[in-house]
Amino acid sequence: MQSPLPSGFGATTTAAEVIEGIDLTGKHAVVTGGYAGLGLETVRVLLGAGARVTVPARDMDKARRALDALDVELLPMDLADPASVDAFARTLVERGDALHLLINNAGVMACPLERDARGYERQFATNHLGHFQLAVRLWPLMRKANGARIVSVSSRGHRFSPVVFDDPHYQHRDYDRWTAYGQSKTANVLFAVGADARGKADGIRAFSLHPGAIMTDLARYMSEEELRGFGVIDEHGKPVAEVAQGMKSVPQGAATSVWAATSARLDGMGGLYLEDCDVAPLLLTDTTDIAELRKMAGVRPYAVDADGAETLWALSEEQTGVSLDRG
Repeated sequence: MQSPLPSGFGATTTAAEVIEGIDLTGKHAVVTGGYAGLGLETVRVLLGAGARVTVPARDMDKARRALDALDVELLPMDLADPASVDAFARTLVERGDALHLLINNAGVMACPLERDARGYERQFATNHLGHFQLAVRLWPLMRKANGARIVSVSSRGHRFSPVVFDDPHYQHRDYDRWTAYGQSKTANVLFAVGADARGKADGIRAFSLHPGAIMTDLARYMSEEELRGFGVIDEHGKPVAEVAQGMKSVPQGAATSVWAATSARLDGMGGLYLEDCDVAPLLLTDTTDIAELRKMAGVRPYAVDADGAETLWALSEEQTGVSLDRG
């Protein structure tokens, strides 16, 4: 299944182009991180297609400023705070409205070692565990939709590391901010595999994706030297947004998320990793050279492994105390 369709879209396709002709009237979407970067663009195009959108926000003031001109519902939530995730989900569940789209877009990248109150490493806790808890809490609403999609925004950075199941929080190994990021992005892919396996009988399908390399707030922990080395900024310090140079604009970067959430071409499918508005191939090369890997499309087999997805799901239930069976 992990093979291009082809879709007819590509790296230069924008989110507005992907959603053209699609009517989302009557559909409800939750977009984490929906007040900056790719998330904000995703919110804009979903609203333009008629969807009702709820945006959870850790920084409510920043979110209000960004979303001031948009007709969205804004509620507080911090992915790194389990009680906050539960409170957000409880608000929606008590209303009882069906949820058609859950777009897990928020994240943190390459930060220094930080731990939450549980002792969990920040990138794994925020990028994966917080979204896992959110999805499980909102599962009843997605089941009510009779056709829902979960979109897990991952990255080609998943190639930096598989999930190290016996030490996901760097308790027994030296911390490296890039392998920690890679581990969390692999978890995003495996989560989609596990969620799809559990949800497809109820019409809940899940996908993961690489949005492309885009200059957004996600890069706030990178130095100017690193940004230049990754080709994110030019010699004058200005953001690069040229697909030919491996960089996308924000509208191009949001396109794969929107395609994953709305395309009829993906009906009856799930558990797939997407790139450039299409299903990505498996990446089987043995190279570990980052510069070479950045030029290659595809997903590492360990990130879409069904057994790995089951191991991660069990670990996530244990570490969050949340499960589909127990609630």
